[in-house]
Amino acid sequence: MNKFRSFPSVLALAAMLPLQWASATPTTVELGTAGNFAVLSGAGITVTGPTAITGHIGTYPTPAITGIGNITLTGTNHADDAVTQIAKADLLTAYYNAAGRPFDATYVGGFDLVGLTLTSGVYHDASSLALSGTLTLDAQNNADAVWIFQSGSTLITASDSYVNLINGAMACNVFWQVGSSATLGTNSDFTGNILALTSITLTTGASVDGRVLALNGAVTLDTNNVTLADCSHDTAPVYVPESGGTLLLLGSAVLGLGVLGKQGSRRAFVPTV
Repeated sequence: MNKFRSFPSVLALAAMLPLQWASATPTTVELGTAGNFAVLSGAGITVTGPTAITGHIGTYPTPAITGIGNITLTGTNHADDAVTQIAKADLLTAYYNAAGRPFDATYVGGFDLVGLTLTSGVYHDASSLALSGTLTLDAQNNADAVWIFQSGSTLITASDSYVNLINGAMACNVFWQVGSSATLGTNSDFTGNILALTSITLTTGASVDGRVLALNGAVTLDTNNVTLADCSHDTAPVYVPESGGTLLLLGSAVLGLGVLGKQGSRRAFVPTV
């Protein structure tokens, strides 16, 4: 018997392990005015089935919103107005900020985060990221704990997958930078701000405590719940057009709506403009 017969399986196992571990707390990703949007798209929004959204929605340069009658919106539909245009520019800056962060742990081959408990840090896979079950994010009682996940291509979650926050972790401090498109499985319970270069799809029953922000592609929703999560220290000013066509810089909107579960970390935030 060849004593090296099992060597390939050892390599496969090693490929799934992180090559280094987080050592410091990263700073948050500043979203600018994009932080006031629960859903932001570059190529239209399609909504199938009753969907509740807390926060602004907008799409630019493609203005189409299909199925808007299915949305229960606590916020403003900015379509392709000046507010959305500025937010898209801020999103572009935020996306490349998140993508350029030096990572603390790296995975290879398309990594499934299931079963992990991760402290604050930047986690990177040049291929893709997946979640087939539960991922736990532990703030270790640090209110400034931040997680940045960098996926070179896709982010795909399975049905009924779950991102669990413990020890003071806050959804507003979780960022998912996705190099192409993100798809959340049916009835998945997702946490954090998705910053996708292309499109974002929420399948039936998926919920997001955070933001759904797509730079160039469409956002597709189907009987979902998207609640904009906000940290009291990172709300952004909102730009609104005056009647003469100029822009007025308003102050930050900071109406908190209480705690919504997940270890007391969920916060609903309703922008005022």
